[in-house]
Amino acid sequence: MDNTIWLTHDAYARLRQEYDYISGEGREIISKRIGQARDEGDLSENAGYHAAREEQGQNELRIRRLKTILDNAQVGEVGQSNDVVRPGSTVTIAFDGDEDDTDTFLLGARELLSLDNSLDISVYSPQSPVGAAVLGHKAGDDVTYTAPNGREIAITIVSIKGFSA
Repeated sequence: MDNTIWLTHDAYARLRQEYDYISGEGREIISKRIGQARDEGDLSENAGYHAAREEQGQNELRIRRLKTILDNAQVGEVGQSNDVVRPGSTVTIAFDGDEDDTDTFLLGARELLSLDNSLDISVYSPQSPVGAAVLGHKAGDDVTYTAPNGREIAITIVSIKGFSA
């Protein structure tokens, strides 16, 4: 499976900035908190110590996640073409050809959305079953994909738009 994560230049820069901070200065700040809490004595009943260790674990998890994203990123601008589904497209599909049973989603990575963006849209990766099924197709195309439960699902691509945050 292709692990490429499609990101805009802006999204890549924001994630790189976050990564640089939390793997450097942010990591040092948490380490100091742990040291200060450790100096307070008995660690078994030291809530500050346990909270700082939990924060450290969450920070290290985020560092690993960001590193994976940045290492596998394909950086480019969101295409404004509405002719074919590609990463960065907002796609509306109809299930089993029923125009009343639709879903609209962004094909890409959640990181395409701005940090301050309140846009409520589903995001599917191009590697997901539905993402792989629609990738490269045009509006009006009928495609099927296999859901995680093994069921074949037929969909029709209703519309394609370039993503605009």
